Amino acid sequence: MTIYGCGQDEAALFRELAPRFGVVPTITGAAVSAKNIELAFENRCVSVDHRTRIANSVLRALSRAGVTYISTRSVGLDHIDIKYAESVGLTVGNVAYSPGGVADYTLMLMLMAVRDAKSIIRRAETRDYRLNDVRGRELRDLTIGVIGTGRIGTAVMDRLRGFACRILAHDSRPKSSAHHVPLAELLRQSDIVTLHTPLDVDTHHLLNRRRIEQMKRGAIIINTGRGALLDTEALVAALESGRLGGAALDVLEGEEGIFYVDCRDSLVENKALSRLRQLPNVFISPHTAYYTDRALADTVENSLINCLEFGRRKSAWTG
Repeated sequence: MTIYGCGQDEAALFRELAPRFGVVPTITGAAVSAKNIELAFENRCVSVDHRTRIANSVLRALSRAGVTYISTRSVGLDHIDIKYAESVGLTVGNVAYSPGGVADYTLMLMLMAVRDAKSIIRRAETRDYRLNDVRGRELRDLTIGVIGTGRIGTAVMDRLRGFACRILAHDSRPKSSAHHVPLAELLRQSDIVTLHTPLDVDTHHLLNRRRIEQMKRGAIIINTGRGALLDTEALVAALESGRLGGAALDVLEGEEGIFYVDCRDSLVENKALSRLRQLPNVFISPHTAYYTDRALADTVENSLINCLEFGRRKSAWTG
């Protein structure tokens, strides 16, 4: 099994767990590309990370190298053209991991947003210890709209119930007993809208300019899903005009090549990110909500299990 785009912490876990499953791993920190396809030769399964989009030319090369299964170490599949992969004989699978890390982080972002934590922290760092200009709000007084009620969205709602707030939910395929409402109604009534739906053709720019204009004035958007669920230009315009009250974003359109990189001594060419960073009511973190001990262990173990189960299914089909 070849493991591409593997960080040091992941590599340590793969080396620890792979022998228990009878797997011999070939590990590289480089993302899969035409330059390192040879690492996959004679390996039916490869594991890839979510940080780099895999070009169709690379999918073709993997197929020619004898690969038949790609396991991505993520829930989202938006970095792989699934239909094209299938057309060249590749099956693509994702992994399940503990939803608690993203759910906890989402709640943290909500609390930071309603308490204007960014401004408080910045002032305290300059030794300005006066009370903040804006009073905070309590979650129990707010309506929270959860878009996407899969494992992570459900985990967020479970945590929100402890705050006694009103919860509205929307999902094209409702998966929980939450109070589901049409999307327009959720946007109109919610003080906070949090995004947990997968990114695909139907959900790209799910919150576009028109839908952002439907939101309650002063509402806050939380995004720990995928950056392109939000029309970033429309978001920036609504924040700068005061139409929205704030945003807390762990993901961002165009984050590739920026997030997970030390950019302190380089120019970041992302105008939307630059504009967002200047706003006092916007908090941005680098796609880190998923990154916990438990989730990482789950991801590595389930990547190994996925490949073994595919191998068993393949043997059964051809046996």
